[in-house]
Amino acid sequence: MPSLYYTKEMTGLELPRHIASRVEERTGPAVAAAIGGMVADGSLDVGDQLPTVRALAAELGVSPSTVSEAWRILRDHGVIETDRRRGTTIRRAGSTDNSRYWHVPVEPGTLALDLSTGTPDPRLLPALETALGNVHVDVGARSYLDEPVVPELAAVLGADWPFPPEALTVVDGAQDALDRLIGAIVGFGDRVVVEDPTFPPLLDLLELAGASVIGIDLGDEGPCPAALAEALRNDPVAIFLQPRAHNPTGVSLTAERADAIADLVRPTAALVIEDDHSGAVAGADLHSIGTRLPTQTIHIRSFSKSHGPDLRLAAVGGASGPIDSLVRRRQLGPSWTSRLLQRVLLELLSDDRVHRDIVAAELAYADRRRRLITALRARGVDIPAVGSGLNLWVPVRDERDAAVALAAQGIGVAPGSPFEVDDAECHHVRVTISALPNNIEELAGALARTSLTPPHRTGGTYGR
Repeated sequence: MPSLYYTKEMTGLELPRHIASRVEERTGPAVAAAIGGMVADGSLDVGDQLPTVRALAAELGVSPSTVSEAWRILRDHGVIETDRRRGTTIRRAGSTDNSRYWHVPVEPGTLALDLSTGTPDPRLLPALETALGNVHVDVGARSYLDEPVVPELAAVLGADWPFPPEALTVVDGAQDALDRLIGAIVGFGDRVVVEDPTFPPLLDLLELAGASVIGIDLGDEGPCPAALAEALRNDPVAIFLQPRAHNPTGVSLTAERADAIADLVRPTAALVIEDDHSGAVAGADLHSIGTRLPTQTIHIRSFSKSHGPDLRLAAVGGASGPIDSLVRRRQLGPSWTSRLLQRVLLELLSDDRVHRDIVAAELAYADRRRRLITALRARGVDIPAVGSGLNLWVPVRDERDAAVALAAQGIGVAPGSPFEVDDAECHHVRVTISALPNNIEELAGALARTSLTPPHRTGGTYGR
């Protein structure tokens, strides 16, 4: 009969067998309850490493998805955490930060140059004074059931939308849009497809929803069709794409790749969610799947990078079912996004001077990106020539060592692993180019000293 307590001397198959002896039913919740009980009675302690999903599944005689469900439950309750080097371990009680979006800790005020944030250059944002002065409106709502979008703004947005949207609304930024759409279309256990690498908060939101995430490789023209075709065999409910200025790689969909993706998605029931987070300052043409599949696409357009993060505004347009559900659920909470801020955005979108400012900002970001790439390539760092936007995906020998070494020089970058879907070690850091200094030679030299060239990047595929 197995002993009650797991001991540190147990190795190999002993821990999976011991866990299996505590599992009363072969279900995800029962596996989670057994491990939770082992933590409670001291059989497992903080830092103890758990078996791999496949090893425990084999011992239990269940599919890996059953153990993955248990892992999700335990992770949601703060019992376990997964580190790409140490595997899945018991986490310290009371620790609630499950976010992938972590940074190398540095003392406040020690960073002379913070390139980790992904935010725009405040100096390149349009001035709000004129727009604020031109807004003359009664901010009182006639009814909490009024349409959530100011009609004049809806007309301007609709006229500039990449395809005729069945429905259109405004929410509090692109992340708010992703959060609410996930709530509307993704159920526990549903499969979803994302680019790999991708935006870390998207992975956090999908994990909280209990989704099963399928990552597909990203090439120089966008998601790889062969990988998407394989993923679609799993009947995902949604495909999350960044159509241009991809964060973190800067890749933008080409027209040919958008055609290929549309051809693959058309015979399925999957919904395409496009996160056009950089909008007018993306520095690349938009090739929306919605121009090919308007009834299977929802397009999110953020105005944070172009017009100002504090506006907290993004438009959501496309297939009516999910958007109508989003609007109805919002009526139980905030009801609408500030109509005052919507009118400020309307003024900005209607001002020719603001348009010229944004074009100038787009060109400035493109120039900064080009100059840093040129400087890195001159030092032997393999950076793709394609790409646009506010971020650069820089290869390094070791992401954490690179981030620490750069922080010691007063340079902040974002480690790459939070952007990755799988458990493989990441050999990249994300560098935000919006805050580059005029003289980039010292920065390029510091990055080059941490860098790694192929074979870690080969054949035009990012992150591998």
